[in-house]
Amino acid sequence: MTAKWEKTGTNEGTLTFEVGTDEIKTGLDKAFAQTKKQLNVPGFRKGKVPRQIFNQMYGEEALYQDALNVVLPDAYEKAIAEAGIKPVDQPKVDVDSMEKNKPWVIKAIVTVEPEVKLGEYKGVKVEKQSTRVTQKEVDADIEKKREQQAELVLKEDKAAEKGDTVTIDFDGSVDGVPFDGGKADNYDLELGSNSFIPGFEDQLLGHKSDDKVDVEVTFPEDYQAEELQGKKAIFKVVVHEVKTKELPELDDEFAKDVDEEVDSLDQLKEKTKADIKARKTQSASDAKENEAVQAAVDNAEVEEIPQAMLDEDVDRQVSQYMANMQQQGISPDMYFQLTGSSEDQLKQQLSEGAANRVKTNLVLEAIVEAEKIEPSKDDIDAEIKNLAGQYGMEEDAVRSALSEDMVKHDVAIKDAVELIKNEAVEEPKSKSTK
Repeated sequence: MTAKWEKTGTNEGTLTFEVGTDEIKTGLDKAFAQTKKQLNVPGFRKGKVPRQIFNQMYGEEALYQDALNVVLPDAYEKAIAEAGIKPVDQPKVDVDSMEKNKPWVIKAIVTVEPEVKLGEYKGVKVEKQSTRVTQKEVDADIEKKREQQAELVLKEDKAAEKGDTVTIDFDGSVDGVPFDGGKADNYDLELGSNSFIPGFEDQLLGHKSDDKVDVEVTFPEDYQAEELQGKKAIFKVVVHEVKTKELPELDDEFAKDVDEEVDSLDQLKEKTKADIKARKTQSASDAKENEAVQAAVDNAEVEEIPQAMLDEDVDRQVSQYMANMQQQGISPDMYFQLTGSSEDQLKQQLSEGAANRVKTNLVLEAIVEAEKIEPSKDDIDAEIKNLAGQYGMEEDAVRSALSEDMVKHDVAIKDAVELIKNEAVEEPKSKSTK
């Protein structure tokens, strides 16, 4: 095959290629096999007309378009491989010539990946992240565990304070008219949680069981119910109970209750410190990776990104987002109904980072090529095993769902990311440059 690539724009060009006579013959044979099934020719049973008779009646040229449809996909794939280009959208195909007993000449207008000129990606400077764990952080984590173990104890004839939980009935109205969602009985409300309209909880501070209170508030201008935005409301509130949190003693028994792997409070503190350290270490590693990769992307020069690549990225992001919702039992229709949004709005939201995501992938692919990163079969097998475990699938199912080339590409990209990260130079915040 002879393929010629002529660039006519930043990311567009004309690919001219030939379909050889052998391929044309194969295409014509297949086209005739399909066409004759539909033919009714006097003297022949349906589908049994000989090729020679067909050619005499209709001419072989009648098969050309169907034959082209048969041979074009494979011929196009071979042509782009020969030309060394990477199309990112469906080509606009035009027939240049289809002469009998000669190769057919095809021209295709093709949009291709933009060229990437790599900048510095080894030794980029990143901000060093602290993984030091302070005693204050350990104490705060343990205090959070105490809060989780707290019990609510009834306060007898004592006023409600911030942090207490009150059991209330409330009935709200605007200009004397009740509104949807403004009434409830035996509702438990933690004062200071800011879960109600601003000002509501504050007006219950200092009240006791059996108190009746008129709570006056103004709905925020951005309140979710438009008909209530900025409106003044009065809630008739009855306080049934006031309960306060009773925290467990900070001792060995508490430690054993919250973590069966420890036998004392000191051990719990040590384990808590180790857990915080592990989280900070992972967070620091992620931050280093993200900053280093972004630096490599910022240092690279990439030609204008075709709209087709941006659209494909957004469509992929939407699919992944909806798949995550489905795993939570939320269908697309339910999601859009609950959020009051549409698919177009979601696409608009996810399109904001599309350019950087596409550029990042292009730069990483260019680094794979520059570094001649070639994942081994063991690397690919390990990734398939990892994916199988991650999604609870059999390895064979993963292999059926993903081609080896797809897995190989993903492993190579991960290796490129790891290279950038490992080569990055960490500097203190005051000296860090990006």
